[in-house]
Amino acid sequence: MPTYTAPNADFDFVLHNVLNIQEQDIPGYEDLTQDFTSAVLEEAGKLARDVFQPINASGDQQGCVLENGVITTPDGFKEAFDAYREGGWNTLDVDTDYGGQGLGYVLASCVGEIFSSANMALTMYPGLTHGAISAIHAHGTDQQKQTFLPKMVDLAWSGTMNLTEPHCGTDLGLMRTKAEPQDDGSYKISGQKIFISAGDNDMTENVVHLVLAKIPGGPEGVKGISLFIVPKFLVNDDGSLGARNGVAVGNIEEKMGIHGNATCVMNYDEATGYLLGDAHKGMRAMFTMMNEARLGVAMQGVSQAEAAYQNALAYAKDRLQGRDVTGVKNPEGPADPLIVHPDIRRMLMNQKSFVEGARAFALWGAVMIDRAHKNEDAAADGLVSLLTPVLKGFLTDVGFDMTVQAQQIFGGHGYIEEWGMSQFTRDARIAMIYEGANGVQALDLVGRKMPKDGGKHVMAFFDMVKTFLTENKDNAALADFVGPLKEASKDLQAVLMHFMQAGMKNPNDALAGSTDALHMFGHVCLGLMWAKMAKAAQEALDAGTDNPEFYNTKITTGRYYMARWLPTNKTHMARAMSSSDVVMDLPAEAF
Repeated sequence: MPTYTAPNADFDFVLHNVLNIQEQDIPGYEDLTQDFTSAVLEEAGKLARDVFQPINASGDQQGCVLENGVITTPDGFKEAFDAYREGGWNTLDVDTDYGGQGLGYVLASCVGEIFSSANMALTMYPGLTHGAISAIHAHGTDQQKQTFLPKMVDLAWSGTMNLTEPHCGTDLGLMRTKAEPQDDGSYKISGQKIFISAGDNDMTENVVHLVLAKIPGGPEGVKGISLFIVPKFLVNDDGSLGARNGVAVGNIEEKMGIHGNATCVMNYDEATGYLLGDAHKGMRAMFTMMNEARLGVAMQGVSQAEAAYQNALAYAKDRLQGRDVTGVKNPEGPADPLIVHPDIRRMLMNQKSFVEGARAFALWGAVMIDRAHKNEDAAADGLVSLLTPVLKGFLTDVGFDMTVQAQQIFGGHGYIEEWGMSQFTRDARIAMIYEGANGVQALDLVGRKMPKDGGKHVMAFFDMVKTFLTENKDNAALADFVGPLKEASKDLQAVLMHFMQAGMKNPNDALAGSTDALHMFGHVCLGLMWAKMAKAAQEALDAGTDNPEFYNTKITTGRYYMARWLPTNKTHMARAMSSSDVVMDLPAEAF
C-alpha cells in the first residue's frame, strides 16, 4: 500500500531560503518564523501521515453512498475530518474577526498540499468550504458574515460552489436556474446543478451552498447572473438551525477518481436563498472563490505528483530488476535495483524536478495573493491574475503526467489496484478539468490575461525575469541556469508578440497555439523558480551548512530541469507559431 511523508525540508527551504517570507512587508508574515512554520508543518505532516493517508485507498474503494436522500462518506472520513477541525487547520489564513488565525495564504497552501497528498478526496471538503468563506467574506453583508462565517471557519458547517448545469458548463450564459424575489428580501431558487463537489456530507451540521442563478428580468447572458447563499438548513435569528431548505441531492456522480468526495447532482425546488453581493454581479463574486479554487487545484496537481513520486522512488530503490550496464551494483543479490537504470532515473528526475519547481511556483503565487489582499497591492494582484491560468493549467497537466510516469516505474504492478498507484493518476485527472478546463485556462491566458491593462502585467513579469538575469549574468555558479532561462524567456516573448500580430488578422492563429503558449509560460516560471532555488542553495553552501547534501541535491535537480525540461519550449514555440490552418482546415463533416 502507498505511504506518504510530508516534504517539510523542502517547504522550509522554499519559504525561508527562496521566498524569504520573514523579510516580506506583508502583515502577519512577521509571525512566520522558521521555527514556527516548521512546527506547524510537522504537525500537519503527522496528521496527514497517521490519519488522512491510511484511509485514502479505502475511501477510494468504498466511495460515498446516497440512500434515502442522505450521503454517507467512507469509513474513517468523519473521524479524520473531526481531527482536522479540532486542530484548527481550516483557520490558518482566515480573518481573526471570524475565528481565524490570520497567518497568510502561503502557510495555508503548504498545509493544503500536505493534506491533499495524503487524501485529496477528503481534503476537498474543507478546501471548498474555505473558498466559500472567502467569497462571503469579500462580498457578504455584515449580517451574512456574522451568520455564516464563524460556523464555516470552525467547520461545523461546510460550503460548496454551484455553477454547472446539465446543459451548460463553461458557457454559464446559458444558465437556467432562476431566483424569484420575495417580499422579505430573500429569493426562491429553482433549478438543477451538476458536478457539485462536496455537495453534501455526514460530517457537518449544515452545508452552505453558493449558487449561481438568474433573477427574472435581468440582462441576458453572463451579465444577468447573480450569486446566492442557499443553506441546506435555514438559520434562525439566534444562529440555531431551523427548517430543512428546498435543496436535495438527486444523485452521486460515478467518477473516475476522488471517490471519497461526494460529487452531487443538486436539485433546488424553491429553496430560500440570499443574494450575495450585487444583483447581476454574481460572476464577480463567484470569481473570488474561483481564483482561490484554481490555485488550490494547481496545488492538487503538485500534491498527487509528490505522493506518486515518493512511492515510485521507494519502489525503484527496492525492486530488483536487471543489471547496471556499467557494472554490477548489487553483487550480493540476483539483480540490481531499478534505480540504477537510466530510463528509470529519467522518469524519477522528471518527477522530482517538476514537483520541487512546481511547489516553489505555487508558493510564490500564494505570496502574491497575500500581498494583493493584505497590502492591497495592485501590481501583485495583476501578476497573480496573469499567472493563475498558468498555475492551474500547467501544474495540473504536468502533475497528471508525472503520476503516469510514477505508475510506469512499477511496470505491471502499477496497473494493479493492490499497489495503489492508479489512484494518484485517477485522482489527479480531474484537476485538469474542473474549476475551468485547461483548454479554457489557455484561452483565458492568451485572450484576456496577457492583453489586460495594455499588457502591463505580462511586461512586468518579463521585467522581473530580466532583472534576475541581469543581476546574475556574471554568477559562474548559475551559468547552467541563467543561459537556458534567458533563451526560454526570449522564445516566450517571441510567441506572445506573434500572437499579437497574427491574432489581429486571424484570431484562430493565437487560439490554436494557446495551450502551447501556456506550457511555455509554465516552463519559464519553473525555470525562474529553479534559478532562484539554485542561487539560494549555493548561498547556503557558501555560508556553511551542516546539510550540504540537501543543497547540492537541489542544484543538481535544478540543472536537470534546465537541461531536460526547458528545451521542450522549442517544440511548443514551433507549434504555437505555425498557422492555424492545419488545425482548422478539415471540415467538421470530414472528421
